[in-house]
Amino acid sequence: MKDIDGLILELVNYALMNELIEEDDKIYVTNRLLEVFEKIGLDTDSEAIKGDVESKKHITRRIAEILSDCLETAINDGLIEDTQLNKDLFDTKIMGVLTPMPSVVRKHFKELYNNSPKFATDYFYELNKACNYIRCDRIEKDQKWKYNSEYGTIDITINLSKPEKDPKDIIKQGQMTASGYPKCLLCKENEGYAGTLSHPARQNLRVIPLELSGEKYYMQYSPYVYYNEHCIVFNDKHIPMKIDKSTFKKLIEFTEKFPHYTLGSNADLPIVGGSILSHDHFQGGAYEFPMARAEYVYTFDMGQFGDVKAGILNWPMSVIRLSSNNKESLVNACDYILYKWRGYTDEEAFIYCNTDGEQHNTITPICRRKADNYEMDLVLRNNITTKECPWGVYHPSANLHHIKKENIGLIEVMGMAILPARLDKEMGILKNALLNNEAIRLISEIEKHAEWVESWKDNYDITRGNVDEIIKSEIGKVFVQVLECAGVYKTDEKGREAFIRFTNNLT
Repeated sequence: MKDIDGLILELVNYALMNELIEEDDKIYVTNRLLEVFEKIGLDTDSEAIKGDVESKKHITRRIAEILSDCLETAINDGLIEDTQLNKDLFDTKIMGVLTPMPSVVRKHFKELYNNSPKFATDYFYELNKACNYIRCDRIEKDQKWKYNSEYGTIDITINLSKPEKDPKDIIKQGQMTASGYPKCLLCKENEGYAGTLSHPARQNLRVIPLELSGEKYYMQYSPYVYYNEHCIVFNDKHIPMKIDKSTFKKLIEFTEKFPHYTLGSNADLPIVGGSILSHDHFQGGAYEFPMARAEYVYTFDMGQFGDVKAGILNWPMSVIRLSSNNKESLVNACDYILYKWRGYTDEEAFIYCNTDGEQHNTITPICRRKADNYEMDLVLRNNITTKECPWGVYHPSANLHHIKKENIGLIEVMGMAILPARLDKEMGILKNALLNNEAIRLISEIEKHAEWVESWKDNYDITRGNVDEIIKSEIGKVFVQVLECAGVYKTDEKGREAFIRFTNNLT
């Protein structure tokens, strides 16, 4: 491992090579890094100083490797405690020194955008990776595969990007008083924030200002990028999620500005909404989700919106797709469906728009460009609960919780499973148990999977060569069932008839 001087010079060289800084910034950035490492100055007798480290042609290591040595040095020198949260706070502080100022990033983004929106987003995405806001080394650990279902190819991922919390950090978090600044992880005040044990550091976060439907928004990338160029577009103000007519306008305007991106919104009610309902935001990116490839199974006429094509999709959840090259007409058609759905009750199908004054019906909307048309998918959602289903009637059923228990949000609605990290370890144990013909019910770590495994293991001749694919395929089947549970109309004949009853109200 290099000494501190060598690491500082390597960081400066990395920043130069990745165009995070310019030659004129070298001395300034070096001094800022000395401050971070609590050093007075560089040792002129250091081997690093004597070596040819200042040349931009000098090959540097991956940033994760450089930072790993920086963290080891900081721990050995007593600058930080050896816990994951403290290490994340410290290496983000380092990268904050190397990351260009917001004004520089925004100016360059705008210059590129004037030539091509894609040039602008390509630059911004690469910047986020170079400055380690997107931690590529962690994301590479995520497991990803495809599952071929009756609805088309489904994406399955096991998220291993988020590090587990250290017990020492958890104790300290409990002793801290929340500052209320920033109010949440999506507030603009996160840009450059140093972070605490209860709030991640964001010195290397940069956001791009946008205007959508006359309101101020910002675009950033998710640090966990579940898919290519996973972006978040959040409101300038800390206001709650709300699906209304302006939502559809904003989605369309965004795809006008960035026609190579999809953008959607989580629903605005608990259970069927996303994890952060307190701050108005959207999610999108340069990725074709499985739902985008779904075909119509039934089309219908919307009468007054004659220039809008409308139909039901072949999808496990209940989706109406609208398509038109007339933006105004498309927005009005979306708003009309939302209005109708908000007030719609069908007791036979167990759909109640409200009970005891509590609203249940809402929509998850997703917008994309298809040639000259704007395409809007409206996923019908309902968050009603019962004594038997306290987690929600249209929520993964209890027999599926061993794989997926969490709410089904926007990304999963579109056909990408975000499964918990615990499954990585559990599936490893399961694999060995299957190969050794062990009783699943007697293994505490995977006992909860026993009934599931017993339902399919006799269908296969399990070998070391196929066991991984078998487990992945069976997980894929479960995720499709999860989506079917979340659908307010089931995909059988009775469910389809009920769905068409609703669409008959739209003509």
